[in-house]
Formats: sequence, C-alpha cells, structure tokens
Amino acid sequence: MRIASDTGDAETHLAAVPAKERVALVDARFVGHLHALRLGLTDPRFPAAGLPGAVSAQPAARQALTRAVARERSALSSSTVVCENLTDRIAAALDADGVPVHHPELGTLVAAVPADPQARNEARQAVAAVDDEAVRLRSAVKARDGFFTTHCVSPYSRYLARWCARRGLTPNQVTTASLLTALVAAACAATGTRGGFVAAGVLLIASFVLDCADGQLARYSLQYSTLGAWLDATFDRAKEYAYYAGLALGAARGGDDVWALALGAMVLQTCRHVVDFAFNEAHVRDSDAVANTSPTAALSGRLDSVGWTVWVRRMIVLPIGERWALIAVLTALTTPRITFVVLLVGCAFAATYTTAGRVLRSLTRKAQRTDRAARALADLADSGPIAEALARLARRVPPRAPAYIAALIGGAVVVLAAGLAPYGSWWPVLGAALYVLQSPLAVARPLKGALDWLVPPFFRAAEYGTVLVLAAKADVNGALPAAFGLVAAVAYHHYDTVYRIRGDAGAPPHWLVRASGGHEGRTLLVTVLAALLPAADFKVALTALAVAVALVVLAESIRFWVSAGAPAVHDEGEPA
Repeated sequence: MRIASDTGDAETHLAAVPAKERVALVDARFVGHLHALRLGLTDPRFPAAGLPGAVSAQPAARQALTRAVARERSALSSSTVVCENLTDRIAAALDADGVPVHHPELGTLVAAVPADPQARNEARQAVAAVDDEAVRLRSAVKARDGFFTTHCVSPYSRYLARWCARRGLTPNQVTTASLLTALVAAACAATGTRGGFVAAGVLLIASFVLDCADGQLARYSLQYSTLGAWLDATFDRAKEYAYYAGLALGAARGGDDVWALALGAMVLQTCRHVVDFAFNEAHVRDSDAVANTSPTAALSGRLDSVGWTVWVRRMIVLPIGERWALIAVLTALTTPRITFVVLLVGCAFAATYTTAGRVLRSLTRKAQRTDRAARALADLADSGPIAEALARLARRVPPRAPAYIAALIGGAVVVLAAGLAPYGSWWPVLGAALYVLQSPLAVARPLKGALDWLVPPFFRAAEYGTVLVLAAKADVNGALPAAFGLVAAVAYHHYDTVYRIRGDAGAPPHWLVRASGGHEGRTLLVTVLAALLPAADFKVALTALAVAVALVVLAESIRFWVSAGAPAVHDEGEPA
C-alpha cells in the first residue's frame, strides 16, 4: 500500500503507483489511533474505505479515485486545499460515482481531522483516554460465533493471536499449522488404537484453536488477503473431511467398516453448507425492512431478546466449534461408529431445523430476487453441457412446476432407483436419464422463485447420494473409500464456486464446468459405470474419476486464487 498526504500532489502520487497496489490518501492533520487508520484503509471487502480524513482504493477502483482527486482538486484553489478536508470530499465523490465507500465502525477508537489547535488537543486527549491495545484485542474476536468458540476458545486464543503477531507470524502460517495439526490428528485416528483416538481428539481441538487464532490474527494485525481467505475456508473443509477418512481407516483396522457412515457425514455436511450458501445468496440484497417483515424473523427477534436462547439456537445448529468439540470428545471416549452415528443424528437435526426456518422465511418474506441472486444460484447449480443444451429447449415450453420441484423430483428418482435396484442393474441408469431430462427444467429460467434457492442443494444431494448408494451396493472393499474421494473432489469444486461468488469474482470458467461434466453428467456417468462394470472394476473407475476431477479443479482453483484480485472474504470482529 502507498499512502500520501492530501496536501501533496495527489494526482502525481496516484500516477506513480503500480496498478497492482492499493493506494490511500490521508489528511495531514489526521489525529487518531493508528489501528483506526489502518482499519479504514485496509478493509479488503470494498474498493474504497473512508473514515474522517482518509480514503483508499484497491487497484480496480484506482481510476475512479484518480478522477475524484482530479475533480476535487480542480474545484479547490491552492489556498483552500489545506483548509478543506479533501479526503472526505473525495470519498463523497467516489460514493456519488457508484464506487462503494465503507465507513468502518470504530467504536471507542478515535479518528478526527481537527480544524484548530483546540480541537487537536481535544482529539489527542480522546486518543490518550482509550486503551487501544485492549480494543484491538477485543475486536479481533468475531462478532457472532458459537457458544463453544466464544466461551471456551476465544478467551485465550486471542492472546495466542497477539503472541503470533508480535513474533511476525502471518495468518497464512497459522492456517497452515492448523491444517497440519488436523492431518496429524487424522493420522492418529487411523491407527485404530485407543491411544491414537485420544491423541486425535486432543489434536483436533488444538487444530480448532489455531483455526480461531488465524482469523483473530488477521483482524488484530489487519493482514487480510485473498489467498488467506481462500486458504482458511478451503482448509476447514479439508481438515474435517480428512479427519472423517482417518476415523474410517482406524475403524477398519479394528474390523469395523464405517466408510458408508463417513461418506454420509460428508454428504450431509456439504449439503448443509450448500443450503446456507444458496439461501444467503438468494437473500443477500434483501433490505433490512423486507428481511424483518416475516413472522419467523419477528419470532427470532423475540427469542433473541430473552438472552440465553441466543446461545441455545447457535448450539443446536452445530456450528464448526460445537461440531469439532463433539467429534473430538466422542473420538477419545467411544468408537468411530458411535462418533459417526451421533454426528449424523446431530447434523440431520440441525439441517432440518435450519432448513425449515429458512423455508418459512422465504415463504413469508415479500422480497424480489435480483438478477445477481438468480445468476449466483444458477452458478451454484453447476449445470453441465447436457443440462445447458436441454435448458435452451425447455425455455420454449411453459413451466408446469416451480424450479425447486423439478430439481426435487429428478433427484428423488435417481437416488431411489440406485437404492432399490441391485448392483449392476440398468434401473439406476434409467433414473439418471430421467434426472438429466428433469434437471434442465429447474434451470431453464432465472431462479427468482421464493424457494428456488433449494435447487442447488437438491442437485448436490442427488449427485452425492447416488454415488454413496451405488458404492455401498457394490459391496467390495475399496468402493466406498473411492466414492469418498470422488465426492470430496466434486465437493471441493462446489465450495470453490461458492467462495468465488462470495468474493465477487464470478463463477469458475465455463470450460471447467464443461470439463468436469456438470452434476447431471457426472451422475449419469457413475450410474453407467455401475451398470457396465463388475464391482472391483467399478472401484477402479471411481478412483480414476476422483483423481481426474481433483486434478482439474485443484489446478484451476489454485491458479485463480493465487493470482486473483478478488476481495478477501472474511468475518469481522466485534465493533471496537
């Protein structure tokens, strides 16, 4: 980042800055906490960030900033530049041009541009009266988090984050340490011994503490980055699903095959996340007035006013803190089978609770879906070339059912066909063919219906569920682990799509979706392989397909996020 005073030649400064760097202008008379200034200048979610006397822009908004500087400087005489708050005028000009300007909540931190000596002294006294280190440490913690994280981890993990900051460690290094710790935990679980299970549970909690510390370190030191946000989000999924695989391997060493339960847990958890992402994207542009008009929102407000119900409601949805604590304790004290059964029951209840509430909210809200939301849902659907071609034909036919009904019917048909027919039967292929014909009806038109955000979750459940059922039907050693790898690779592609959309970077390139076949193409291919191949060869085919999908999506994902200029996706801490 380059910073210049607005009393200097701002236009020359901007012209000299490389296009890849963020630039900022700060009034020379600024008085306030350094952390407040950095907070206002480095927030990566917005092209411009403003607080009294400061404005900044990412490379994508540099031209708009340059124009605003030139316009405002030409409007002021050289004698008034030092008397006018040029940075605030530039922020207003950027806002008028449609460039988002974010004014961060500073809380008790001070940021001011005094106009006279008396005001300057008052501002300095206000700065001295605030313990900025305590505010910094407090604001490093997320504003909304689960009970376990808030009360059992964050009270000490914030000090770990500060310790890391003072030793020059970066959030990415802490994120990587968290991943390595979780992988060691998975390896311990894979030993299948009681000592290994106890060590795995302890290390999983340690990994979660580091996972909390990396975000707190980023907020404490304001070291946000696109790559860091992607690593944090991606590693969370990798850690949890690698641990599932470790537990399944450990159980197999003890003679208990729980791969179906492990894959079921991954499928359920991934579908839960897709529900969260799709619902949030569908309602991301709802105004607060619209969002608060539904009876369910009013009920939530009344429950939250009680106080303790807030924590109960956050716990029963099994957020990552509660979920990992549950897994760790059960791993140390029980068996992998009990761990997965309890996890499946808890996640199923949480999924039912959250999905039912969101369905009610969607039905009672009177909100119009935006084109952006419809586009995001279409991208999350992950329709391949077959569905796209058939969707063009389906647009000529008047719709007979809502999009989510078409997705539900198609998904139910293929999963039931796979489940009811014996392995090697062609009935699952027929079910997949009907699914391929039905899925274009769901995406033929913009997904702007009240419940159309259910389309992506239904597609995920259909594809993952079909792979799970067919691998279980194969009844051969290695089929379910191969299916676990395939679902993990495809799920990574779907998570990557979500993070790109949340970062305003758009969906993955069209060639990647075509190369991976889309949800309908992969589902049809797996059913055909199961019908044509013996169980042993089907296992090999699933493994090869998993490797192929993983190589393609990982290569493109890594290339994109390492070089992307997309805003980092992160959660803010409490207002200072």
